[in-house]
Amino acid sequence: MHLAGIIKQSLIDYPGELAAVLFTRGCNFLCPYCHNSHLLYKRQGGTDLPLENVLAFLKERRGFLDGVVFTGGEPTKNPELEQAMVEIKQLGYKIKLDTNGSHPELLVRLLDKGLLDYVAMDVKAALDYKKYYAACGGNLSSRDFLNVRNSIYLLLLAPIMVEFRTTIVPSLHSKENIRQIAQAIEGARLYTLQQFYPDNAMDINLRGTYTYSREDFEEMAELCAPYVKEVRIIE
Repeated sequence: MHLAGIIKQSLIDYPGELAAVLFTRGCNFLCPYCHNSHLLYKRQGGTDLPLENVLAFLKERRGFLDGVVFTGGEPTKNPELEQAMVEIKQLGYKIKLDTNGSHPELLVRLLDKGLLDYVAMDVKAALDYKKYYAACGGNLSSRDFLNVRNSIYLLLLAPIMVEFRTTIVPSLHSKENIRQIAQAIEGARLYTLQQFYPDNAMDINLRGTYTYSREDFEEMAELCAPYVKEVRIIE
């Protein structure tokens, strides 16, 4: 397994823990607002960071770092992810996974094996196929959409810390859409509303467009509050 890169220590990517962040390549969605578009496709050749190097680093940092975050791209597209998690767990680390929820069968396996301590799932839009299709840049099969719905149901029942989150883009998300997402994840422990940064958007047509204000986010948080236990705003 080769990784696109590493942040050697972060206080923000794994809430409450000091963690290393590992970036994987490849994603099955093409969200127009994506700010990690350089990770969407797997690079040919062996120029990325070998897992062996990462494991050596993590061995040295035992007792200093608490956890490891897999993000991307979409980590669950990587067939070697599970074994990488096994090896990292053997070093005593907590593991957080950032995912778009398109591979629920792998989530089940990772949960059953006790490899996950925290999952953050991106919910791209209200659970309407056309809305989700647009938010995924038109790269969404009916199977993918079903998988996303299954992952939400699975994670709502999971015995670990689960966070759902949405990057809010005015051209894709109305305030009512955000309320609908909260309703779809009713009972969730945490729903995070994330600001969209247009300057780094993959779709050049979104660059320079306006974003919702802090007041708008607070209004959306109020709309979501009846459905989830906690709403968090990240600007």
